Formats: sequence, structure tokens, C-alpha cells
Amino acid sequence: MHLLQEVVAFAETSMSRRKFILHYFGEEFDTDTGEGGQMDDNMRNPKTKQEAQNQAQKLLRIISETNEQYKSKDVVNVIIGNANALIKSHRTDKQTFFGIGIAYEDHYWMALLRQLLVAKYIRKDIETYGVIKLTQKGVDFIETPTSFMMTEDHSFKQANDDVVILDNKASGLVADAGLFKLLKSELKATADKLSLPPYVIFQEPSLEDMALKYPITIEELSNVHGVGEGKANKYGKNFVALIKKYVDENEIERPDDLVVKSTGSNSANKLYIIQNVDRKLPLTDIADSKGLPMEELIKQMEAIVYSGTKLDISYWVDEMLDEDQQEEIHEYFLESETDKIDDAMQEFDGEYDDEELRVYRIKFISEVAN
Repeated sequence: MHLLQEVVAFAETSMSRRKFILHYFGEEFDTDTGEGGQMDDNMRNPKTKQEAQNQAQKLLRIISETNEQYKSKDVVNVIIGNANALIKSHRTDKQTFFGIGIAYEDHYWMALLRQLLVAKYIRKDIETYGVIKLTQKGVDFIETPTSFMMTEDHSFKQANDDVVILDNKASGLVADAGLFKLLKSELKATADKLSLPPYVIFQEPSLEDMALKYPITIEELSNVHGVGEGKANKYGKNFVALIKKYVDENEIERPDDLVVKSTGSNSANKLYIIQNVDRKLPLTDIADSKGLPMEELIKQMEAIVYSGTKLDISYWVDEMLDEDQQEEIHEYFLESETDKIDDAMQEFDGEYDDEELRVYRIKFISEVAN
């Protein structure tokens, strides 16, 4: 993930890409006098530079006054006043400097931080997985600031907004759009009433399957994709009532051949996983005993908890993550509108890997939803 974030930084930077990538490998490139200065897009089509002396000094002071203990993402969170579990645990959010850079957005400060890094005012400490440290040059700048010209990074938000979303028919789904809309409204109302994120009750693919199969009993609902008996009993009453009313009012002929049962192999694996988690057997041992890669075991555990069955894997999570880390991830999933791991990894800027986040998500869904 750290390497991936470096690639993201390379894509977003507006400075000389040649200089940026050579710095990553510990080399220098003088774009002002060296040959090949116009070799990349940023140098051929430079963005306007702006004076950032005061902002650079503020950012360096934040690093100094927080005792050089944060990674890039959290340095930026401190300066814009965005408190998370890690920042709160150090009581940084109570300091007078917390949020002094709120006038600028996070991407501005991240761009400045990256350019200060290349200019060697700061460095990443590899041994502590990317914690930002001041160099002597940075310390001197705090005491005697000089001009520092910066350019803002490229923004790809507009590109993301332009992604084409296929409708149900185009993507191969034959779902009732009217019913789906009503189900989404019911999901939001239920989530608000219970003070839960909607995805911990039912995920969108489950709503799509409801709009395809028209389940009007709890038993039928338990056969919907990603629901299962546990969630159907706990959350399904209002949903099946809504669907029955919709079916009656619109004289819909329901399909009777869409129920798909789990295979015997999957059922056996599910029972084995539940029993051995109850015994607090290490997940690695459970995976090995079934000849499963860890990725596949986690996938099967996700299917179990998303269908409404509780899996108490606290014993394993405690081995992977300390209390502050668990609190930080818990807070994220509780406040997030999505449980997508890619979004979580982006939010934490590589602080946690895919397996850590997926395993904690299993714990979260199990405890909060089930």
C-alpha cells in the first residue's frame, strides 16, 4: 500500500516527474540547468507557481510541534483540523495549532508536503513506515523562512465524476426499478432509526435481488443474495411487508424458480468456520486445515457475517491491531456510507493493509449488525 500511495503521488504531482521519481530513488535532478528538463508533461505544460512561504512554515511547525510522530495523511489531518482516533489518542486535537490551516483543503497541504519532501525540508522515515521527520534544512526554515514556490497537484475528481454508470438493463440485471427505489428509502429509514450505516443492514446487491425475486415472507427473504436467516429475522419484517404491498398493488406475478441454495461444500465450510472461531482457533490454522488461502477464508467469513451470523473474531483482531487502531477503523466504518475496502484504504493512506481492514470489517459487521 505504501508503494501504491507513492504511485498515486507520482500521478498527482505537478512538479517535474523526472525530479520526483529520481528523488524517490535517492537521486537528484536539477530541472533548471540539467538536460532533459522538458521531458515530461508537467515541465512542458507547467502549472502556475505561487508563493507558499507562510504555509510551508506552518506545515513544518506542525511536524515539529507534534514531535514528528505522524505520517503524511495525519500531518494533513492535524493542520486542517480533522481529528481521528490516532490524533485524539495523542490529544493533538486539544492543541492550539490544531486546524491552523483550515483555510486550505487537504489536497493543497498534501501537495505542499510532497514538494517539501522532494526539496529535502522533510523526509520519510522508512523504519517507522513513512512517519514524517524534519531535516536540518527544515528546522532552519522554521527559524528563518525564505521563499518557497509551489504548484498545486493535479485533481482527478472531475474525471471520476465523468465515469459512465450503466443502468440495470445495460448491465444485465432485470430488476424492478420502482421497487428498488422504495427499498432504498426503507433501508435509509431503518438505518436512521437504528443509528447504523445502511450497508450493515442490507447491501445494495441484496436490494437488487429483492427487486428481482419479490420475497414476501421472511423465509423467502432469507434466500436473497447476502441476506440469510439471521438478517431476514432481524431486519426483514418491514421489507417483506413493503414488497407484498407493492406486488399486490401492481398485480405482479412473482417468479417461483429463482431460489438458489448453497452447495453442501460451502455449508460444511461455513459450519466448520463458525465452530472453530467459537473455539478461538487461529484463522491461519482454520485456513490451513481446509487447504484454503487466507484470502478465500476471509471471503467465506465475509459471506457468513453479511448473511447475519455472528462471528466473534476479537481474539484474532487483537493480535493484528492495537486498541487505538481498532478504534480508528471502527469509527471510520461507523461513519462511512460504504464498506468498500478500496475506499477505506484510500482514507487511511496505506496505514493498514487489505487483510487488516477486511478482518476488522468482519468484526465490525458481526458486532454492529448481527
